Amino acid sequence: MLRKTNRMNSLIYASLIANIAVLTPIVILMAIKSHVIDEAWGIFTEARGILFAIYLSILIVSIALVVAPVPAFVAALLIVQVVYKVATPFTVGRFNNPVVISNLIISVLHIFTLVNIFSNYGSQFIPI
Repeated sequence: MLRKTNRMNSLIYASLIANIAVLTPIVILMAIKSHVIDEAWGIFTEARGILFAIYLSILIVSIALVVAPVPAFVAALLIVQVVYKVATPFTVGRFNNPVVISNLIISVLHIFTLVNIFSNYGSQFIPI
């Protein structure tokens, strides 16, 4: 059981660190209104401002969960991310967009992490 728990903890940290590694430069570039962001996400619009707030929120929560990892909280964060990342190619309308591709790749890691969390703690997640 200890090896299984260590693997799960490693996956939790891998998912959270992936979030931090990917989102830190994106959030910084969005904050300074970099042309690099314009090329990837289009010109600034109110919708992109909302996306910035969402990315910043995921980044802050990921940092907090690295400091104090609570599997149920990690699972909640990752479930929301997997749903939006997998939905992205359909909402964008194509699969060959670099943001869509990176979302799908990261979602694979998050799915592995979620499977491990639920296989270790699933019985403890009781609906209220």
